[in-house]
Amino acid sequence: MGKVVGFELISQEPEKAAMFYSSVFGWEISKPQWDYFAVLTDKVEGQLGMNGGISKGPNDFPHGTRIQIEVESIDDAISKAKENGAMVVRDKMEFDNFFLAYLVDPTGIGFGLIQYV
Repeated sequence: MGKVVGFELISQEPEKAAMFYSSVFGWEISKPQWDYFAVLTDKVEGQLGMNGGISKGPNDFPHGTRIQIEVESIDDAISKAKENGAMVVRDKMEFDNFFLAYLVDPTGIGFGLIQYV
């Protein structure tokens, strides 16, 4: 419960950011889908690494880093987070095999919630 499963690097120049991280760290970066470049950081077998993505930031989050936290029920997690002072930035969105939402905790730190289906 509440396991960190990924990251997002948010940039106004995601292509440039993708080239940078690929060149410097050897990350494998896929072609964009939904304006999102999937990132593979653990391509060496036997090494642990967290995968994530690079995307163009919206007006309310133009740049920065967010972690993705896996939850069993995104609706329950959103409700509990709001009860504890969080603000929903992007309500639950449906993708092919997961739901995703973005919130800000009471101290201003942004994070994502993800529920795989």
